[in-house]
Amino acid sequence: MANLTGKVALITGSSLGIGRGCALELARAGADVVVNYRSHPDAANEVVAEIQKLGRKAMAIQADMCDATAVENLAAQAIRQFGKVDILINNATYVAPRMPFWELPKEEYEKVWRSYALASFILTSAVVRDMIQHKRRGKILLISSIHASSPYPGSAAYNSSKGAAEHLFLTMATELTPHRINVNIIQPGWTDTPGERRFATEEYIREAGPKMPWGRLGTIEDIAKAALFLCSDDADYVSGANLRVDGAVILPRVTATKAL
Repeated sequence: MANLTGKVALITGSSLGIGRGCALELARAGADVVVNYRSHPDAANEVVAEIQKLGRKAMAIQADMCDATAVENLAAQAIRQFGKVDILINNATYVAPRMPFWELPKEEYEKVWRSYALASFILTSAVVRDMIQHKRRGKILLISSIHASSPYPGSAAYNSSKGAAEHLFLTMATELTPHRINVNIIQPGWTDTPGERRFATEEYIREAGPKMPWGRLGTIEDIAKAALFLCSDDADYVSGANLRVDGAVILPRVTATKAL
């Protein structure tokens, strides 16, 4: 089992959903965790309390990923409070309303990019500078989406920000190789999170699961366990990887009989 004892993890958007799952999974493996949230302080404090029950240190820091200054302050405060950040998981993003790109207000498009691609660049740069200054190895992870490589209609801002961020992080992986700082990406597929209820009813989600290739939607735990691996010493030789955790949903849906 992965052992993160003595490590400090900073996870954006970790009051709910996939970020919350990653925070708890890393804490179970021994990490102390900085929980970031934008607008759910009660949920963030609940995550902190759960982590502390596991015997790990935790604190919640509010920061809006659309605010570049707040993002820089998030990194500085995390390092000041814990002395370092060994693991950074860039998870938070703003999700714009689903509509054709020509109807999407430019303010919505910009907000998606600021909260994800730009914020991930700013935060990762700040954390990495501290790692390099102190000659400390580390793990950087980007939670992306299969939308980065599959242009689902109605999600132009989301799709393009994910694709751009992935290329950015592959560049980071290349540049950080001499410093032995691992940079990797996870592409979740359709995952059962609170955020999905913005776009689909509970009934639709329940009925859609059995129709998926794996017979169900992905779970928060599926993504969190993959994140734990990539943030652990078990993945020390893994950098620049893009791991799809999607239950084969992106693969061509061809039966063995039809293939023959």
